[in-house]
Order: sequence, then structure tokens, then C-alpha cells
Amino acid sequence: MTDAKPTLAHGTEYVVLFSGGPSDGQTNRRISTDGSWDEEITVLAEAAGHETMINYDVSSWHEVGGVYHVTYTFDAGDSEEVEDPADRRD
Repeated sequence: MTDAKPTLAHGTEYVVLFSGGPSDGQTNRRISTDGSWDEEITVLAEAAGHETMINYDVSSWHEVGGVYHVTYTFDAGDSEEVEDPADRRD
């Protein structure tokens, strides 16, 4: 990210784009509460009834039609391991 991070007005909505991990390709909308967007997001993912905490870190952003689109990339090192249902003994 070469451009300086903008300051958002309190209550400004921004679009979250997930890249990699279980939420790959999904989008979400969030509201700025502190004049910026979150540097990282933790998502609760569920697979076959088991919940896992998945971390995403900001990797890039751009403005489209006055709305900020912030891309978050999967951080495997800070996420809980996602267990393959075939490997469980439930």
C-alpha cells in the first residue's frame, strides 16, 4: 500500500473483501468507529459443528465510488488450525 491511509468519519461504512482461508471470496460491510478500518479481523468459522477462530490482516485498500474497499488476507500463523472432518473421530 503506497498511498497514505485515509481518515474515515465516525460511522463511515467500508466494504471488507476476504482473500484466502475459509472466507475466501466473501464480502462484508463494517462501520468505522475510530476514524479508520480494522487492521485485522477475526472470523468465527464453522465446519461440521466445530467452530474455529480465523484471522485476516489488511493487505490492501482502494476507493470505489466514494466507498473504501479493504482486502483482508488469511493469516494461517495466527489462526486456529482448521481440522479436516475426515480426520476427526467424532
